[in-house]
Amino acid sequence: MNKQIKALGIVIMVCYVALFLKLNQVQVLQADAYSNRPDNTRQLLRDFNQPRGDIITADGAVAATSEDRRASLRYQRIYPDGQLFSAVTGYYSFTLGSDGVERTYNEQLAGRTASLRLHRLSGFFSDTSSEGDVVLTVRKDIQETARDALGDRQGSVVALDPRTGAILAMWSSPTFDPNLLSSNDPDAAAKAKALYDLAPTKPLLPKAYRERYFPGSTFKVVTATAGLTSGAVTTGAPDYPVVTSYTPPLTTKPINNFDGNPCGGTLMTILAKSCNSSFAEMAAANTGPDPMIAAAEAAGFNHSVPLDLPRPAESVYPTEFGNVVSRPEGAAPVYEDTPKLAQTAIGQNDVRATPLQMALVAAGVGNTGQIMAPHVMAEIRAHNSDVVEAFKTFPWRESMTPDVAATMREAMVGVVNSGTATVMRTPGWEVGAKTGTAQLGTNPPRSHGWMIAFAGPPGEPAHVAVAVIVENLSGVSEATGGSTAGPVAKAVMDKALAVER
Repeated sequence: MNKQIKALGIVIMVCYVALFLKLNQVQVLQADAYSNRPDNTRQLLRDFNQPRGDIITADGAVAATSEDRRASLRYQRIYPDGQLFSAVTGYYSFTLGSDGVERTYNEQLAGRTASLRLHRLSGFFSDTSSEGDVVLTVRKDIQETARDALGDRQGSVVALDPRTGAILAMWSSPTFDPNLLSSNDPDAAAKAKALYDLAPTKPLLPKAYRERYFPGSTFKVVTATAGLTSGAVTTGAPDYPVVTSYTPPLTTKPINNFDGNPCGGTLMTILAKSCNSSFAEMAAANTGPDPMIAAAEAAGFNHSVPLDLPRPAESVYPTEFGNVVSRPEGAAPVYEDTPKLAQTAIGQNDVRATPLQMALVAAGVGNTGQIMAPHVMAEIRAHNSDVVEAFKTFPWRESMTPDVAATMREAMVGVVNSGTATVMRTPGWEVGAKTGTAQLGTNPPRSHGWMIAFAGPPGEPAHVAVAVIVENLSGVSEATGGSTAGPVAKAVMDKALAVER
């Protein structure tokens, strides 16, 4: 009998220990994961019956606020400008969860951070609310300019300050109205989401930072950086032959210049004219894969972007090009996938980038090679407008040395002065840019049009960097980036510079 009691005691003790460990795992170790699940409506039930802070733009517009409905769910989230800021604010729904700033800064908006509670001295000991307002780096006037300039075309716009990483505008079209998803009527919210989900253009996806595209010729900025950094390329050599195409080793398929035009020369010329043949040869015959991988990763490819919005997509550059098959004298080794390497040099094949990533590439050139961490939060304020938290800017990547950045800046300024991006010329400012066209196929011909640019006072770090993609255009034309994405980038850049002044 004593043995049976002892055995039973051991079993009970084991069960108790297992239960204790499981409770601690759920309530302590996994508490944040459960609490932060988008579909966790238990927390939302509490939050929807308490005040919630506003989201305010850098120029003072209210992007999100709460309206007292005096119903079972007392407060409903309202977005006064509808679609305008949806890519940034996201939505805040009782049934659908949350996204965007509403999700990232939920604790601040709900007033649950220590700094907000301490700011209201009685916050720990009474029901006094302590919700905070999130002040954005995004400006309404620049955001409106991005929206209006892109119009009803499908695409994205990102503008930021290269000196701080502050996002000035982030717009994607088509997009969604967060008021429909944030309705306290669960049926209405569910129907709205179902309709958005059916749309092939994916309006619920903030494509500016969550969608990846072929970057096309805008990637030649990275290829040129790889050449300069490795020492295989200078401003005076190689002097690439004036040809209509380049055929990499191990293939019979040529990489053609736009419209079969002859093109070649040294670095400044081939970037200004966007010579596919020269940049393909640069990667295949001069740098080889390692400097290309290093330059891409230094710019942020293959790394998680520290953006303070949920789930930013990671831009990708391939890292496997097979084994060395030959070592030509005076040239880079030939790898099994050298034809693929040549294609990546012009932003095709397996290269994919978000519009945000390409804005950061331009920002790195304009900011002496340093890429600052991008962010949309400027500060958190209590109800009396006291600042209780401010975003601490920090460098994310060293995309190139200051010397290489100076050369690349000169080269991109040359693209504006005498190349494919003359549309970006702006009196009184030094502007550098790169056009791009990403080919999507030939039946029928389709492409994405790109423009990346930076601008600032001559001799100073750039004050604004812009990336624009106009998606799914008819035809395949190197002029597409300049003629379609260019005017959009120019309008946004000019607006940001006007605000700067």
